[in-house]
Amino acid sequence: MKKILLAICIVFTVVSCNNDYLETPSLTQIAEGNFWQSEADAFLALNGVYSTLQSRSMYGGNLNGWQGFPGFDNLGDNAFNQYKWEGPGIFMEGTYDPTRGQFTAVWNDLYRGIARVNAVIKNVNEISEDLVPLESKEALLGQSYFLRALFYFNLAVYYEDAPLITEPQTLENAYVAKNTYSEITEQIREDLKFAIKSLPVSHPDDLYGYATKGAALGLFARVQLYNKQYDGEFGVLALTEEALGLGYSLHPNYAALFTQANETSPEIVFSIRFLRGADTNNGEIFSGTYAGTPKIDQRPMPNLVKDYYCTDGLPITSSPLYNAADQRLNRDPRALATIYFKGDQYFDDPVRIFPGNGPTGYGMRKYIRTGPDAEGNGSASDSSQDFYVIRYADILLMRAEAMAETGDVTGATALVNQVRARVGMPSVESAEGSVGQAQMIQIVRHERRVELALEGLRFMDLKRWGTVEDAFNRAISDGASGYNPQYLGKRSEIFPIPQVEIDVNPNLKQHPAYL
Repeated sequence: MKKILLAICIVFTVVSCNNDYLETPSLTQIAEGNFWQSEADAFLALNGVYSTLQSRSMYGGNLNGWQGFPGFDNLGDNAFNQYKWEGPGIFMEGTYDPTRGQFTAVWNDLYRGIARVNAVIKNVNEISEDLVPLESKEALLGQSYFLRALFYFNLAVYYEDAPLITEPQTLENAYVAKNTYSEITEQIREDLKFAIKSLPVSHPDDLYGYATKGAALGLFARVQLYNKQYDGEFGVLALTEEALGLGYSLHPNYAALFTQANETSPEIVFSIRFLRGADTNNGEIFSGTYAGTPKIDQRPMPNLVKDYYCTDGLPITSSPLYNAADQRLNRDPRALATIYFKGDQYFDDPVRIFPGNGPTGYGMRKYIRTGPDAEGNGSASDSSQDFYVIRYADILLMRAEAMAETGDVTGATALVNQVRARVGMPSVESAEGSVGQAQMIQIVRHERRVELALEGLRFMDLKRWGTVEDAFNRAISDGASGYNPQYLGKRSEIFPIPQVEIDVNPNLKQHPAYL
């Protein structure tokens, strides 16, 4: 199956790229007056929106540079950003301020994507149906509204109040004030309603990677779960029910899912596509590692590792199967697929064994390369691993959480059992017995942690549960060498607006936590 190349395309409004964002490198910039003359032009502009998702500060990630979303489990209690200067480390230690550049890059990339998608929406709406048929317009707009919702949801989670811009800007209207979190969220909901109506269930193989109806349903469910909107026509329960009928399924091998060989598994609902190549500019580095140690800037924390149960479904504090001398024995298979333990082989060429060193004593395994690729490119260089933004297991657990929160313990139990069964872990009934609503909520939260660990979702889970401070305390208690997290209230739950933006825009005000 072909791998989509997200060519670096338009700068705000126009730059030429390939028709299906599949197989071509960036081309030269062209004048706006000569653009928007055909359906092909419209798809080139759409590809330019997708290309922003590949930036290092979004989903491309880093090994020795400012962190993007793949590294955001370093925010909270799942992992330690050992290269603290990359962003999450200094954020956790409370030394980050608006003048620093790490999260400025996140802000800039999100608004770059928003500027590009607003240009697509405006021009697709205006272009003649003689040039772009109505059916194609609908498809283009469905993709565009999905992407704008994705950009704005990340802004809402990490910055909360921010400018809401829904049309191309000119110099005359460039200095905009902040909108409220509620206003941004309402726009996200409207965009996703349109996307759900307009997007197909699937695309031809050569268009794999474009957003689908399932992607829009999954993102909408994530937005609504974050805002505790469980019931109603567009509540989590209704959205996930529709997604469950679209043909997704859990991949049979959890560990193998996070490899290039299984990037098009029926479990993947939406991913950011990458392909390293001499004639392309869309490789990733989030899967990179140095040969001398597992991924050095994302070290799993001891409290995360301890949270994986033994194979009898019991915590390590109560299971007779737990062996402190070899923590790998009799553990949830997801622990072994996510974490490198002392004695694990983490590199294949040359063979290297993890001695259990480093500030936390553990290494990151999920997604991470184990040596040079087939062409001999080093493990620390660009590669072609897709990053999974939404997968079916997450949809099942979002639905389970909504059921637990609304009192449907039986329904939530069945979904947790389905996720556990994929890795051979015991059911709720056999491990926890008969449970009530409060316990079921905690079971779902635990299941989300061990199923989705190191996939960049932990911080938004902690925020919506109101448990960020608890996570900081767990990180503090781990006592990782050289790591001094401190909880500073709202300042530890939101990124500042970059000071450079405040300096040039008199209408833009900083979040009170950073004043």
